[in-house]
Amino acid sequence: AVPSNSGNAARALAASTANGYELTLYPMTGMGDGQQANNPWLQEFPDPLARTTWDNFLAVSEADAKELNLYLEPSNFFSQSSHDATGGLNGKYANVTANGVTVKVPVIIQPGQAKGTFAMALGYGRTEGLKYELQTGVNAYPLYANFNPVQTVTIEAAEGRHEFACVQLHNTLMGRGDIIREASLKTYNTEDKDAWNAVPVVSLDHKETPVTSPKVDLWDEFDRSIGHHFNLSVDLNACTGCGACVIACHAENNVPVVGKEEIRRSRDMHWLRIDRYYSSEETFVGDTAKKKNIKGIGSSMNDFGEMESPADNPQVAFQPIMCQHCNHAPCETVCPVAATSHGRQGQNHMAYNRCVGTRYCANNCPYKVRRFNWFLYNENDEFDFHMNDDLGRMVINPDVTVRSRGVMEKCSMCIQMTQKTILDAKRDGRPVNPNEFKTACSAACSSGALVFGDINNEKDDITKLKDDKRAYRLLASVGTKPNVMYQALVRNTNEA
Repeated sequence: AVPSNSGNAARALAASTANGYELTLYPMTGMGDGQQANNPWLQEFPDPLARTTWDNFLAVSEADAKELNLYLEPSNFFSQSSHDATGGLNGKYANVTANGVTVKVPVIIQPGQAKGTFAMALGYGRTEGLKYELQTGVNAYPLYANFNPVQTVTIEAAEGRHEFACVQLHNTLMGRGDIIREASLKTYNTEDKDAWNAVPVVSLDHKETPVTSPKVDLWDEFDRSIGHHFNLSVDLNACTGCGACVIACHAENNVPVVGKEEIRRSRDMHWLRIDRYYSSEETFVGDTAKKKNIKGIGSSMNDFGEMESPADNPQVAFQPIMCQHCNHAPCETVCPVAATSHGRQGQNHMAYNRCVGTRYCANNCPYKVRRFNWFLYNENDEFDFHMNDDLGRMVINPDVTVRSRGVMEKCSMCIQMTQKTILDAKRDGRPVNPNEFKTACSAACSSGALVFGDINNEKDDITKLKDDKRAYRLLASVGTKPNVMYQALVRNTNEA
């Protein structure tokens, strides 16, 4: 028989609980152990769960936060960091002591964190060999001892308020299941698609008509069977929220780094973001079921408040969001100077030198994926992160325009890469091979969650994914007819 170590583990846990709290030190996704702290792309990369940038923090459970007075008043989840006038997220400080060393660190309340456990990322707090702007966060290495990432610590509330640069302030979908569709494996295998992934319908001539019908149109449709027609598929089952696609997009498309203060003002420039959602019930399906019983009057208003806060042990879903390249794009119809238009290959184009910065397009976009250049980030001493000297400008991709102040920008579906593929095939005197088209994000995705291709090529993987019963279009009921599709999330659980 194999000897059991359960007794030793139980004794170690009991000793840890008796002597203090358990702190796990870990390398944060993106920053890692800090060797690349001089890379501003990684500094501005949002943490997959907390969605903070330019910082590390002490992750605390809601129960421990209440017990240790680590909330900002009043004591509820949403105001653990009472937002200021600009919508920025604020948090308290805590003193963390281990092995005779005390570190003062800002606090984030982390849904799903086990009571009595805390977590803090390594890799921050460097001061040597870095520009001042990159000397961010708190050095957690003094708490690391005996090659053990788990330490017994004592924690106390400290004075002060920390300002976080957070790119996502909402934590739940509040029952809006159409944004992230999901089903249990049993439902997926036994029930009809319309039960869990129905196409939205509208009333047309007193009949329920799917929004995908050509009859439900304000415009005459192009003949898209000619030439290439690009689509992108996002598999919510495969996406882990790692963010490799975000960094790849940043590098390929000369996206500027704007710094902590601009991120705090909601002026982040990422063309691709990965939204993270927690369930407020035990499951996302539970959220949707609860929403159906809310009338919006009387005591049911309290249910809305409950759905703003994540569950004690929530499910988590990641959803990459980029420009959806709508075939009926609302941004195109409101631009007064025709700076944004639609191409025959399915992309929504931007003519940067025509844009006058009215920002009507951003206001009219239901997906909120357009980014505005509030400053000339290139060659600007106020944003001296990269691209500002002869050495830094070597990161610039010569195939992509560097945008100037007052110009709107967004995901281009890497048009420079698709055109290169077409021209390479033309030079070689051959057709484009199946699955030869790539974007930066799809090429970088290690889990295969992002698949790009030409739906007019029946041998492309994207063509099969388009017809998959898990496929749906985001906010399809709006009628934008996106060229980005999502594959519904299927959980191998009995209750979801």
